[in-house]
Amino acid sequence: MKKTADIVIIGGGIIGVSVAYHLARMGAKNIVLFEKDHICEGSTALCAGGIRRQFTSHITMEFAIKSFEVFQNFKEEFGVDPQFRQVGYLFLATSSEEFEIFKQNIAFQNRYGVPSRLLSQDAIRKLWPYLNTEDVFGGAYCETDGYASPHEVTHAIARKARDLGVEIIEGTEVTEIEVKHGRVVSVRADGDSVETRIVVNAAGPYAAEVGRLAGIDVPVKPIRRQLFVTDPFERLPEAIPLTIDHKQNFYFRREGKAVLLSGPQDETPSFNLNTDFDSMVETAEKAMYRVPVFEHTNIARGWGGLYEISPDNNAILGSVPEIGGFILANGFSGHGFQHGPVAGMVIAEVILKGKSETIDIKSLSYERFKKGKLIRESLTAFHD
Repeated sequence: MKKTADIVIIGGGIIGVSVAYHLARMGAKNIVLFEKDHICEGSTALCAGGIRRQFTSHITMEFAIKSFEVFQNFKEEFGVDPQFRQVGYLFLATSSEEFEIFKQNIAFQNRYGVPSRLLSQDAIRKLWPYLNTEDVFGGAYCETDGYASPHEVTHAIARKARDLGVEIIEGTEVTEIEVKHGRVVSVRADGDSVETRIVVNAAGPYAAEVGRLAGIDVPVKPIRRQLFVTDPFERLPEAIPLTIDHKQNFYFRREGKAVLLSGPQDETPSFNLNTDFDSMVETAEKAMYRVPVFEHTNIARGWGGLYEISPDNNAILGSVPEIGGFILANGFSGHGFQHGPVAGMVIAEVILKGKSETIDIKSLSYERFKKGKLIRESLTAFHD
């Protein structure tokens, strides 16, 4: 292990490897990334891989649009097919109030050039006759949205970072961050000390724990959401939109020949990754209510993944005033995978240029919580 590093990154999910890649691409040297397990083994690996542009605040729209461009051109930049399946995202409104909000959201998105559109109950019934639409007022749909492979994407970015000289050390946990005179001076990992002037916290659901190593309270909580996959199921078309049922806090999409079903989301923070029988039953009931033909299949397997939830469900990006050289890239609240390619770029710009030039990230600052300047999304602020 090196004794010194110009920049240390903690966390080997999509955010950490993206920061590393963009730093190296912009000319930074002597970069070390520590991952306590393996690259793309934590939250990134366990997510559903959703990619959409149906957001409702200016800052999330900017991230969504720029990241969308990266996914569209991913193979050209990284030499790997990200398996971006543009099957569309369909949000279902089950009340007149939701439907009116969808109208406002779509008008907002259209101003950014996003081709989302409002659908009536009758249109949804005709397009996707397998859906139970009895309680559906209408929906918001964007046919260019979809999902990609977290594994392929994250490992491709990590390989590019390595090719550019980044040292990625797996199976090694950072256990100390030394701060002197208000500035980061070193980290300790596996008993060895590495001197550094810059540390990037890209630890996902473990962001608060890493923050405490530096004496900072990072307001991010790990929240489990369970996911389940059915047996191979042929009673639905091969290509179906990722469909979100707000009322039930439930979504589903294809997973190869099977179907991925979102399970319940915990209310209490924990690092629990288990799945439980009650959650499987609840998920099956929601699935059969919205798609009655699901009664003809079984749930084959499931897993638990962790969201990194911030107080306003938006990322926390940038420097920390109290500690020089300590940079946050946390709190993506279910949108880390889809916004990761650009999040790495803006953090690299903050470190190397003093500010982000790609996107103005002042509204995502650590200080916003103390100032009460939280960001609010409307109904489509869903944890994908």
